[in-house]
Amino acid sequence: MTASTLFLPPIAFIGGGNMASAIIGGLIRQGLPASQIEVVEPFEATRAALQQQFGITAQPAATAALARAGLLVWAVKPQTFKEAALQVAPHTARALHLSVAAGIRTDSIARWLGSERIVRAMPNTPALIGQGMTGLYARAGRVGAPERALVEQVVATTGAYLWVEQESLLDAVTALSGSGPAYVFYFLEAMTNAGVDMGLTQAQAHQLAVGTFAGAAELARRSEEPLSVLRERVTSKGGTTHAAIQSMETDEVAQRFMRALDAAENRARELGDEFGSAG
Repeated sequence: MTASTLFLPPIAFIGGGNMASAIIGGLIRQGLPASQIEVVEPFEATRAALQQQFGITAQPAATAALARAGLLVWAVKPQTFKEAALQVAPHTARALHLSVAAGIRTDSIARWLGSERIVRAMPNTPALIGQGMTGLYARAGRVGAPERALVEQVVATTGAYLWVEQESLLDAVTALSGSGPAYVFYFLEAMTNAGVDMGLTQAQAHQLAVGTFAGAAELARRSEEPLSVLRERVTSKGGTTHAAIQSMETDEVAQRFMRALDAAENRARELGDEFGSAG
């Protein structure tokens, strides 16, 4: 079933960066007409790229045309959210709001927009190829089942999604999956560099590392067994994998990695405090 047969309302995007592009692309691929999409994006080059790629309408600033939107997707940076919200609010009293801005809490968004109909989302960059993972939170008691279903239809164009019932858990989602692709790339870099040090070419090491990550992730996704069991099946005592795991355990790699995620969660919380202040 396509987006058009699901009767999605007109959708406006505040901000036209990578995440907005991922969602717009997914919606259009599923059949939503470009005429149903509008973008507010201050940078001329970004507007031109969106118009050329998708055939949508993009404006440099908020106008009364936003009033037709049934859903507003907030794809702005945390530090610019408040300013943008105050400009948009007069035109969007009836809309449902979906924010993909990291850290900015629904209390702040509701105050700036004068609306309680807010869903927060924490997507990640694989959304650009339809393989994203998005955490969702609906403002308690203010967003009903039909509105949740609308958000799900939109977010599903970029990949999978998961609802959490406490807004504070979005900081954990941010640390785990929102920032997660960077951790994968970090380990892929290390694996590739190690392969080159061992004598493989850059291309060979890259292919082996990426293929291994992709295959192992897919095996974990399909398996009903715990990750520890999957790991142990590859780790014969006294073998090569055992030597590598023992080295990582000696270096406390798991504990250090968990501390890194704690740092990301703390920073997500700080962003809400820093850019979601009263006013």
